[in-house]
Amino acid sequence: MALHTWLLYLIAVIGLSLTPGPNGLLALSHGAMHGHRKTLFTIAGGVLGFTLLMALSMLGIGTLLQASADILILLKWLGGAYLIWLGVQLWRAPALHLQLERPATSSHSTQLFSQGLLSALSNPKVILFFAAFLPQFIRPGNPLWLQFLIMAATFAVVEGMTEYLLARMAQRIRPWLQRSGKAFNRTCGGLFALMGAALPMTR
Repeated sequence: MALHTWLLYLIAVIGLSLTPGPNGLLALSHGAMHGHRKTLFTIAGGVLGFTLLMALSMLGIGTLLQASADILILLKWLGGAYLIWLGVQLWRAPALHLQLERPATSSHSTQLFSQGLLSALSNPKVILFFAAFLPQFIRPGNPLWLQFLIMAATFAVVEGMTEYLLARMAQRIRPWLQRSGKAFNRTCGGLFALMGAALPMTR
C-alpha cells in the first residue's frame, strides 16, 4: 500500500472511529463501572470483532449479504435483539461503585471481552460498510492479504485508542458518575435499546 493511500485510509478510519456507536458507548460505560484497565478487555473484544468483520468483507461476505435479503434481515434482528438485551442489563444495573483497585477475576474479564466482541459482531451493517469502504483503498496488483493486514492493523490501533480514551474520560468525570450512577446506567441502557430497536428497521 502506497504511503499516500495509507494516509487517506488513516484519516478515514479516524473519522469512522470518532463516529458514535455501540462499542464506543460500551467502552464509556465499562470505563465508568470497571475502570480503564478492566475496560481493555472490552476494547480488545470489540477490536477483534471489527477485525473479523473486515476479514469477512474481504472474503466477499458483504456481497453475499447484499444479494440475500433474508440473511441480512436475520442478522439485523439478531443484532438488534442483543443490543436491546445489553441495554436492559445496563438499565437494571445498580448504581456505579467505582472501586477500581480490585483486580478483575478471570471470569469477569472474559465477560467484558465477550460483551465487546458481541457488540461489534451484532451490527451486520458494519459488514456492508466495510464491503463498500475497503475496496476504495485496495490496489489489485498488490497482494490482498498484505493490504488486509495493513488496513486491519491500522483500524485496530485507531479504534482501540479511541475507545480507550473514552474509558479514560469516564474516569475523569468519576465524581459526577458516583452521584448520578443509576441515571448514567439508564441513559446508556436506553441508548443501547434504542439502537437495537432501530437496527432491524434500517435498509
